[in-house]
Parts: sequence; structure tokens; C-alpha cells
Amino acid sequence: MDKSITLRSADNIRILSAAMVEKAASGHPGGAMGGADFINILYSEFLRFDPDDCAWPFRDRFFLDPGHMSAMLYSQLTLCRLMSLDDIKNFRQWKSPTPGHPELDIQRGIENTSGPLGQGHAFGAGAAIAERFLVERFGPWMSHRTYIYISDGGIQEEISQGVGRIAGYLGLGNIIMFYDANDVQLSTKVGEVTSEDTAKKYESWHWHVVTIDGNDEAQIREAIKVCQSETSKPSLIIGRTVMGKGAVKEDGTSHEGMVETHGKPLGKSKASFAKTIENLGGDPANPFAIFPEVSDHYKKVLDHKRKEVKEFRSISDKWSSEHPEAATTLNQYLSGTLPNLDFSALELAPNDATRNASSRVLAYLAEKVGNMIVASADLSNSDMTDGFLKKTKAFTNGDFSGAFLQAGVSELTMAALSTGMALHGGVIPVCATFFAFSDYM
Repeated sequence: MDKSITLRSADNIRILSAAMVEKAASGHPGGAMGGADFINILYSEFLRFDPDDCAWPFRDRFFLDPGHMSAMLYSQLTLCRLMSLDDIKNFRQWKSPTPGHPELDIQRGIENTSGPLGQGHAFGAGAAIAERFLVERFGPWMSHRTYIYISDGGIQEEISQGVGRIAGYLGLGNIIMFYDANDVQLSTKVGEVTSEDTAKKYESWHWHVVTIDGNDEAQIREAIKVCQSETSKPSLIIGRTVMGKGAVKEDGTSHEGMVETHGKPLGKSKASFAKTIENLGGDPANPFAIFPEVSDHYKKVLDHKRKEVKEFRSISDKWSSEHPEAATTLNQYLSGTLPNLDFSALELAPNDATRNASSRVLAYLAEKVGNMIVASADLSNSDMTDGFLKKTKAFTNGDFSGAFLQAGVSELTMAALSTGMALHGGVIPVCATFFAFSDYM
């Protein structure tokens, strides 16, 4: 039976990912092969972006948490013509645009640097906060979604507690996070280190949770649609995927679901690289190739996205013409331009505590800088960020009319969320704590 173009595209991602790692003799092929189905459907059918301008501010965002799965992202970006075959042939090589863990490169479609597990999804949640903040001020016409990809390791990292709690508390319904639950991590099976019920954990944080076969295209498609319709809670799609999807041994028997394919080239494992490429429909002698039908398919995909962006730009232009003052302010925010600030007008007491001086400066900025967001980790009345808070109010569930994030006792999460706000753009994040606690950041 002929494969669907969706599956053929996912297999192409699997081949390119395995080939990158094989040529570099280093990397992580298994997770990329298992996640190919989701990322292909997300990018080809749901993610809104401008193929000709990846910095377009009203794009949907995609944040990759497991940086070791970079080969999957690079393969997807190659299908989207944002990277070249030469780029991915130089995977993990000095000065190449395809390092082992992705590094921020907006024009190539990389929204975040990702290395330590857990940080990438925190960056995504921060970006979602920034989006809600801007929508509150300029209207729902500019709404966009934040898609996040997380692995077993990211779920286990302690930062996921803070991100899960805060995103659920704030009701960040613009987040759709895919959890690649393949039950394999670098040195063990997941069952050897945890037996938690992840779905119930996230539900207790007030997330909307859906569990699917993460390699089934129909289930992936339906899950994203269902999660898009849930706007009052962040959504978690638990995708039961297969590590090393499509990997086979020399004799053609399956080598899927094996720990060793997580972190070593297929050719250095008990799998056969050549037989696996053949099994996926590729040519082992020329694995760095895009199937002609996949290339044609993605040309249509990208043309459709250009049409979507053109339609959105007309909405944006209409709003700007009807709200010229607000449009000027929005453009100022997006450009990162500060208003004129006269710090000489500030009166600071001599020999005062630095936190008190900081409080006065923050109070002044609260009245002058309309896109500033301040965060504190249960210390606002002690680190004196309440100088800013007294001029505004804290975010609450579904209400982002204020400009203060009460992060609770979670310095690392607060810092990562602030990074994500900065990555999104349009806002100026500030977070505060005491020097003794800064090691947690």
C-alpha cells in the first residue's frame, strides 16, 4: 500500500536525522525518528509562520526543549527550505549553523537555544506570557500560539514543576505542549527512574491533557485541533511514541524502542544504518535527499503559508490604519526602542539600601515604560520590586492587564520565563531576587 504524503514526509525527516548523526559520528537519532510524525504535521498543517521572514512578530512560536533532538528540527527546517542540505551535512561541525544543540537563529526558524532539559519549555511559557500581555493591550487580532516540544527528561527536570504550576495558574490557553513519551532516556528506560502519572500531575496544575499514539497521523491531527479549541487552559498532548521509529537490524528485524538508539549513531548500535534507510524508503548511498513528492508537497505547504500571512497582514494593516496611536506604540514595543527617560528627575536618598534605590527606579519606569514586566519569586515586599507593583497589579488567571509576575518560590523558573518573554519580543522583562538566591537562577 502506498504511504500517505504525511508519512512519506515523516520518513524523510527520519532519514535525514539518522544520516546527520551517522555522518557526524555523534548525536541522538532515536528521539528524532520517533518525533518526526508530530513535527511534520505541526509544521505542514498548523504552525503559522512566514517562510520568507521568520522574524515576523505575529508568527506562532515553536520551542524545542530537548536540544539533543536538534536533528529532528534541522530536518524539518530543511523541508521548509530554511536550511540547506549542505547545512545538515555539516551537523555538529565547527562554525556550521547546525550545532549539536540548537542555538537561537530566528531567520532559520530556531526560536531558542536549548541545552539543559526543562529550560526550553520554560522559555516557551515565558513567550506565551508576553503574547497574552500584548494581546491584552492591542487586541485579539494579534493572537498567536506557542507550541512546545518536551521529552521525558524535560518532564523530570525540577523546573517543570514551576512551569507547570505557573502556566496552569495563569490559564495560558495559547500553549500547546507535545510530550514525546517514548519511555526511553539516555541511559535507562523511563520506568527505571519514575512511575508517576504525568497526566494527573498536569491536570492537578489545571492543564488540559490528551493522550494519543504519537506516531499516528490522524490522532496527532485531531489532538492539535482539540487543543486549539481549549483557550482557558494550557494543553498537554502526551504522545506515546517509539524511540528509533523505523530502525532495523542487518537481518531486517526491528530495533525500535532501544535505549542505545537514544544517544549513538545507528551504525554504532545493533541497528543497521543502511537497512534502516532502505526500510524508510531512502537510498543508503545518498541519504541526504528530499523525496521529489515531499519537495512538491512542501512547496504547496509554504505557498499556503504565504497566503495565510498575506491575509493576516491585511488584518494588521487595517487595525493600524484605524488605530494609528496604538500602532505607533506597538511598533515601538516590537522594535525594542525605549521612550525618553530622564533619570535626573529621580531623587534617591544618600547611603540608602540598594533595594530601596531599585524600588524608586522601578516605580519611575512603571510610569514611563509601558511594556515592562517585572517578576519576583515571593520577595516583592522584600527585594522591593513592589515599588513597581504598586503602580500596576499582578497577573492572574486570564487577566494580563497588569505587568507583574508573582512567580512564587521558583527563582530558576522565573529567570527562564523572563528569558522566554525576551525571546518573544515586544516586552522588557525584569526579574529580581537576592544575591544569595541567584545560584538558583
